[in-house]
Amino acid sequence: MFSQTSGKTRDDIKTGARLTSEGGNASDTDCSIPPTQEKEIPPVQDRKPSLTDRKPASITPSSTPEVKNGTTPTINQRFMAFPDGTHEHHLRSAKRQEKLSDMLRDLLVGKRKEDHTGEHDRLSLMSSWVDQLKNEKEKLATDKKGGPNSTATLVEKYGKCQEIIGRGAFGIVRISHKVDPKNGQSEQLYAVKEFRRRPQESPRKYHKRLTSEFCISSSLRHPNVIHTLDLLQDAKGDYCEVMEFCAGGDLYTLVLAAGKLDVAEADCYFKQLMRGVEYMHEMGVAHRDLKPENLLLTTHGALKITDFGNGECFRMAWEKEAHMTCGLCGSAPYIAPEEYTDKEFDPRAVDVWATGVIYMAMRTGRHLWRVAKKDEDEFFEKYLEGRKDEGGYAPIENLHRVSIWKYLHSVLHL
Repeated sequence: MFSQTSGKTRDDIKTGARLTSEGGNASDTDCSIPPTQEKEIPPVQDRKPSLTDRKPASITPSSTPEVKNGTTPTINQRFMAFPDGTHEHHLRSAKRQEKLSDMLRDLLVGKRKEDHTGEHDRLSLMSSWVDQLKNEKEKLATDKKGGPNSTATLVEKYGKCQEIIGRGAFGIVRISHKVDPKNGQSEQLYAVKEFRRRPQESPRKYHKRLTSEFCISSSLRHPNVIHTLDLLQDAKGDYCEVMEFCAGGDLYTLVLAAGKLDVAEADCYFKQLMRGVEYMHEMGVAHRDLKPENLLLTTHGALKITDFGNGECFRMAWEKEAHMTCGLCGSAPYIAPEEYTDKEFDPRAVDVWATGVIYMAMRTGRHLWRVAKKDEDEFFEKYLEGRKDEGGYAPIENLHRVSIWKYLHSVLHL
């Protein structure tokens, strides 16, 4: 119960990574999860037997599979946990827009039956996605007309921009295809983020905003942070940021398709998220917009934090103390309450708050609330009341895991 947990808060821990891992460098595929009894589990790449050598202890399908006569399921299964405590991810390589289009089609023809009558359905990720579709409907036609006016430099270095894999307030992201110079039969893929100028934004502010984001993202080198390669201008003068391509899509689309994630799968992604957050904070950088849409995945389940458009440096390399920050930014369900109430606050703490909300979204397929403001959101008010009650707050207590109760109590502390 919440009333029986430790008294550590977000301000005490700054980053929750030390509650979930013992630090150290994580490899690109090391997403093994700590077991309940806190013993160390060897990373996935250390497990020598192949997939066909053993039967998985549990399987999370990307679509409902047929397992007959006790035979080992095919490699199309999304998540496989083995008896020795290790696991493997096998995410289908599909573009985000294709996945979302498939889900929309299923929703329209009635294949996916959603009951939106309950009060908590207003917090479901599916409900939020449908609202987002309504807001973005007018942008679809414009985005499909073509990619950036490619300059010789962009084409020569990274190939031609083609299909759309994501879109947001900043603009859109396309895949760039370049023939592999070492093997003409294959191609190298890059993600190219096309920036748009905001309304009323001067060319000087536009340039400053993009170069600031690029300077932050390109300076970070960690397996759980996206690798930013270049910043170029196209023939129209618009900027394009080139990044590594993650074929597994993003965490938001994965949870939306799955409904919710099982414990082992959610814990693996969460551990990787906390490793990335811990590294950023050690480097003096706060993200300020952590959410499932900004967490990309490889087909092998490696998670990478992306989109540093709201990122800021709270401590320079020669400084020991962190600077406080101010201002409201990010997506409403993940914004910490102090951003609404305090003139200044620790940017690390708001990142940590967002990680707790993200974990609950993975496990339940819902947002905890729409906005963390007591007078404006009935669900947040219920959360505050539940924390005072001996029985705790039901959505978190229903996870039935003492370790995660304690962590979420620390992270979602007011």
